[in-house]
Amino acid sequence: MKKLFLLVLPMMMSMLLAGCGYQIGYIGHPQLKTIAIAPVINETLVYNAAPQARTALVERFQTDGTLKVVDEKKADCIVYAKISSCSYQQISWSSTTSDKDLQPDQWSATVAITYSVLIPGQAQPLVKNETASGSAVFTSGPDMEISRSYAIQQAVFNAAKNVVIQVTEAW
Repeated sequence: MKKLFLLVLPMMMSMLLAGCGYQIGYIGHPQLKTIAIAPVINETLVYNAAPQARTALVERFQTDGTLKVVDEKKADCIVYAKISSCSYQQISWSSTTSDKDLQPDQWSATVAITYSVLIPGQAQPLVKNETASGSAVFTSGPDMEISRSYAIQQAVFNAAKNVVIQVTEAW
């Protein structure tokens, strides 16, 4: 029985190692190891959205770990991004007065980031004018502007997450 086990064990191990051909790991361009994030341009009237977007992009690329974030001079590719739109939409309403007037009490903030990925020294961009969006829900609190600014920050973070997914996996 022990001899049979010693014969079968190597055969089972070789079958497991052969596998079905699935690959686990990075599926992007093999020559790209590092990335830089250029300063983000804000084409909207939303205050402070550009630095929030750049910070979110850097954080999401670092968290993803597929590409190492470095300085623009050392990077294999550079992301140029702009906040192309920001919108607010009412989601739900509630009655807050005795005469049953409905007022919005829940909102959605949506941010769109348009980006391009360029390899330094090449004329053609790797990715050109793609758009990723993110959204967040917020409520009408005591200070609507603070609620709105936190929602924009979360929507930008969600959009940055989508940029990272599209850059690292959707070649």
